[in-house]
Amino acid sequence: MSKREDYETKTEALLTPIAEANGVSIYDVEYVKEGADYYLRAYIDKPEGVNIIDCENVSRALSDALDAEDFIPDAYILEVSSPGLGRSLKKDKHLAASIGQEVEIKLFKAIDKQKEFIGILDSFDAGTITIKEADVPRSFNRSDIALVRLTFDF
Repeated sequence: MSKREDYETKTEALLTPIAEANGVSIYDVEYVKEGADYYLRAYIDKPEGVNIIDCENVSRALSDALDAEDFIPDAYILEVSSPGLGRSLKKDKHLAASIGQEVEIKLFKAIDKQKEFIGILDSFDAGTITIKEADVPRSFNRSDIALVRLTFDF
């Protein structure tokens, strides 16, 4: 397990009872380096959507728990937020919850001069993700996909 995965797993374990106590669910936890800074991000959700008070309450409790455990030696910035409307679908549980919804897929390399595809998420397995474009299925190798996220219209 990499350092990043270890930090994310330990943070999610600390976050689980905090999320339950605050009536939210954990969408994702990520530990990333952007420029010179490390970020520990916790994404929380609930059916009616999270608000700033939810994020503040979870952030304060998580910050205290992280300070008590002190398993991340590097300085980092803690962020607690909603995954947003155009949320990334990184894990199988995210994909499973989004079957039948419109998604955007971005590829690392173009296929027929196209790197972005939009369609209804139809299915997925360990190796592929399938969308339907105008009721025509199109499958992509997961290793070729840079990003999958929900689309949204205003």
